[in-house]
Amino acid sequence: MGFMTSHKNRWIIQPRLSPEADAALAAYPPILRQVLFNRGLATLQEAQAFLHGEPSFDTNPLQMKGMARAVERIRLALENGESIAVYGDYDVDGVTATVLLVEFLRALGGKVREYIPNRFDEGYGLNNEALAALANDGVQLVITVDCGVRSVEEARHAQQLGLDLIITDHHEPGDNLPDVVAVINPKQAGDIYPEKHLAGVGIAYKLAEALAAGYGKRAQRLLPTFLDLVALGTVADLAPLTGENRSLVRRGLEQLRQTSRQGLFSLANVAGVNLKQVNAQTIGYVLGPRLNAAGRLESALAAFRLLITTDAQEAGDLALKLNQQNLERQKLTHQIQMQAEVLALDGREEAFLLFAVHPDFSHGVVGLAASRLVDTHYRPAVVGQYGEETSRCSCRSIPEFHITHALDECADLLVRHGGHAAAAGFTVRNENLPALIERLHEIARRELSQSDLRRRLIADAEVSLSHLTPDLFRHLERLQPTGYGNPEPVFVSRNVKITAKRQVGADGKHLKLSVTNGRITFDAIGFRLGEMAPNLPNVVDILYTFELNEYNGYTTFQLNLKDIKPSGVPD
Repeated sequence: MGFMTSHKNRWIIQPRLSPEADAALAAYPPILRQVLFNRGLATLQEAQAFLHGEPSFDTNPLQMKGMARAVERIRLALENGESIAVYGDYDVDGVTATVLLVEFLRALGGKVREYIPNRFDEGYGLNNEALAALANDGVQLVITVDCGVRSVEEARHAQQLGLDLIITDHHEPGDNLPDVVAVINPKQAGDIYPEKHLAGVGIAYKLAEALAAGYGKRAQRLLPTFLDLVALGTVADLAPLTGENRSLVRRGLEQLRQTSRQGLFSLANVAGVNLKQVNAQTIGYVLGPRLNAAGRLESALAAFRLLITTDAQEAGDLALKLNQQNLERQKLTHQIQMQAEVLALDGREEAFLLFAVHPDFSHGVVGLAASRLVDTHYRPAVVGQYGEETSRCSCRSIPEFHITHALDECADLLVRHGGHAAAAGFTVRNENLPALIERLHEIARRELSQSDLRRRLIADAEVSLSHLTPDLFRHLERLQPTGYGNPEPVFVSRNVKITAKRQVGADGKHLKLSVTNGRITFDAIGFRLGEMAPNLPNVVDILYTFELNEYNGYTTFQLNLKDIKPSGVPD
């Protein structure tokens, strides 16, 4: 059915920068000028603000709708010694946001407890049983982080229980907002806050910032110590690293490199990471998955305790536990991906969407399995656990298909749903499952049948290997932190000669090359490109990022290959 393989990607090289931008950015080397232009920066002022990592707009949190009311209610609770609960979510964004507000409110003298629902028993977001339990425990104010903006019914229930509710969330609001003390979400109608893409932990930080203003210098000095949490949650949740997120994560990475959190030392230690050199990639590929593993396999409270504990022994034990759970999670994800592939493709030769549910699929990793299916097949994917009466599913998508809009069209068949353009979740009654599968396939066919469904690999510029100098690398480093929304610079070099090649890693999964243009030679690594090795011609075009490789105490430059094709084959 024409599913893509790694050499069938579309290469798109960004158009050359305009003469006006070229002149305006003349202070920078030509390749950096092009890269800045590709990021939408065409004036010297914009480029300077970006490279210094400072947002170019007013970031006063009181601009957020609902913020002043929330601050007023929390201050009242602190003054009166009320019992406060911070109600989070079980992913890294939700856990870091919970730790941040619990620690900060305790520092202000608050009587505060955390509540993180269990993914398996309770599912995502607010639920009536949890609210009732909190009310019975004497809690008077509940502050949500990273959830709640669509919890209209649950908010009504909280009101009946006599609970005051403040909702802080960054997910897309529904048509009706919950009736609560305050909703803080820059995506809600009528909110003038300039940054619409903060993660849940970013919004929790803005709430802390607004509160700190009324509590003197000590509270102000405390704020930056929470930026390590903001960096962890923002990067792990794939919030775009532009605007205010870029500034928060940049400062957060500095804080992370000098963190005093015992749990982060222990986690870095078991993962074999040097915290002094941590970057956004370390969070995305090493720390984030381990913090997420707790909530995927058991309870996210282990991740919460790891981040909040000051006890070295407890931190060490929890870090080992999370590391072990991450290994189990990887194994489980792989098994489910293989099974889901078989189920999704069964009898659907021209599928525009992959859908697989099974009673044995663990709800904690179905989202990861869906991600892997998208990576492999470049189609939106839905993977779920088939329960007794309902099935709970996770969705991942491609840029051409807004998965939450598709689910909105199926709302009559769903118990609940919510999410973003690229990721979503829903619960469906099993009797509605066949109709839902058919409808989603129809929507995908309607939206995607005219599209060229190959992964688009976008390169910043075509360069010669001779351009890749230490000086260029130093300039490109100023673009950090790179990640979602601010991708690492990607280059294409044509007609390079392979002088050595071998497969490395478990099962020869990765590809190691030496490549030359006749004047300069680089080592290159292609993760998950090992199977290309036997069929590679001597002369190829390569698409890659330019990076430092530290190994056995030596530091060298290397190319990190994203794709390879025979020279002369069209992009």
